[in-house]
Amino acid sequence: MSSPLPAFSDLNQFVELLQQRGQLAVIDEPVDPVLEISEICDRVVKRGGPALLFRQVKGHPFPVLINTFGSRERISWALRCHDLDDLAREIDQLLEPEIPKGFFAKLQLLPKIKRLMDTSSRLVSNGPCQEVIETASPSLKEIPILQCWPLDAGRYITLPVVVTRHPSRRSRNLGMYRLQVFDERTLGMHWQRHKGGAHHYRVAEGRRSRIEAAIALGPDPATIYSATAPLPDEVDELLLAGFLRRKPVDLVKCKTVDLEVPAESQFVLEGYVDPDERRIEGPFGDHTGFYSLPEEYPVFHLTAVTRRRHPIYPTIIVGIPPQEDGWLGKATERLFLPLIRKTLPEVVDMNLPVEGIFHNLAIVSIDKKYPGHAKKVMHALWGLGQLMFTKVVIVADRDCNVQDLREVAWRVGTHIDPRRDVLFSEGVMDVLEFASQAADYGSKMGIDATTKWPDEGFSREWPPVIRMSPEVKKRVDDLWPRLGL
Repeated sequence: MSSPLPAFSDLNQFVELLQQRGQLAVIDEPVDPVLEISEICDRVVKRGGPALLFRQVKGHPFPVLINTFGSRERISWALRCHDLDDLAREIDQLLEPEIPKGFFAKLQLLPKIKRLMDTSSRLVSNGPCQEVIETASPSLKEIPILQCWPLDAGRYITLPVVVTRHPSRRSRNLGMYRLQVFDERTLGMHWQRHKGGAHHYRVAEGRRSRIEAAIALGPDPATIYSATAPLPDEVDELLLAGFLRRKPVDLVKCKTVDLEVPAESQFVLEGYVDPDERRIEGPFGDHTGFYSLPEEYPVFHLTAVTRRRHPIYPTIIVGIPPQEDGWLGKATERLFLPLIRKTLPEVVDMNLPVEGIFHNLAIVSIDKKYPGHAKKVMHALWGLGQLMFTKVVIVADRDCNVQDLREVAWRVGTHIDPRRDVLFSEGVMDVLEFASQAADYGSKMGIDATTKWPDEGFSREWPPVIRMSPEVKKRVDDLWPRLGL
């Protein structure tokens, strides 16, 4: 396994790496944050282009960074690895249960223990995110917030790290929720009901008390990713960020709310949300490729803006895939596969295709052991964390390359009898799922594309797969360089 990349203390260091490696386009032409940047980014991301740094944003003094994580290479580098599968193997090794026997075996275990202990965040007295502080009359006006699509209700902050605390347990949550700009001092807080921040808000709502929140814009790359990760409730996302960084995340205390935020952030928005206040939020051009419709959501009130002296505003657009957020989802797919295998060891590999919008399609290969095994895996996945939102699960044999959608389509087309191998169920759906029979609830489908056994009611002979003999393949391999093909 290759040695990890150096730790990125902040977003600026990551931008420098992208520039050094030819993965950043710096644009000095004046552009409008209303629609123009989105149209440019949409064209670039769909052709697999670089990250974009717009240095002349009309009406605003700060540059915009976008498409930062928009390739497998860039999201891998952001998480300090050369490829996501390298990091997945490292997580797999850390999860491997070991009972060390003997002194030297115990010594070999020490680096693992230290790595896990060193992930805790730490409080520092000051940080770059508070080089400039505005509490008397805070405003969002200078921040170059984008309007992404023509029918959006306005400008939206789309890459925020929203920090809250549970009102009684005091446990911290970092989440990424879009924020509609209502005016210079208020934002729509899109807290979907299944998310950690929404749970904290509901507890505060039951107590009839406001909940404080802080919005960090542009901390280091690992912390940005960790805010999107589907961790169990009440598990601090900063633990994951510290693990990925291989060093703790430095935090500073906010100026007007009782919260801590990543010290290396570009901007921090401090404020609160009242329990009785709702406002219509949306529509918004979402990652489904359709506009999510207007609905009432809580309102965030700004009490302070702190920032670096020379900040960058990081953002992202979502829409018809592929988009940059697909690579954040792909990182989750690879990093959480070892955790899924701890519950379902029969799972060989998993693919959440970008076109499947994360929660619409999951393809897994399994080491099939008994009749009905594929259906057991379907039900297990629907009961596992945020995989509960998955609309369609396809299960194939262990020798199927689930990352190859052509092979998956071939397996589905040749391995199923629809009456026997398609299973329908019902359950929880994602808030953004608009095609289901009701909001947040709908039907699900499982497709068993494994080879069928006699015990599964298959009474005919399953034909052999067409494969060339190894001897001929070896002869042609030796001959191939001379063929000029």
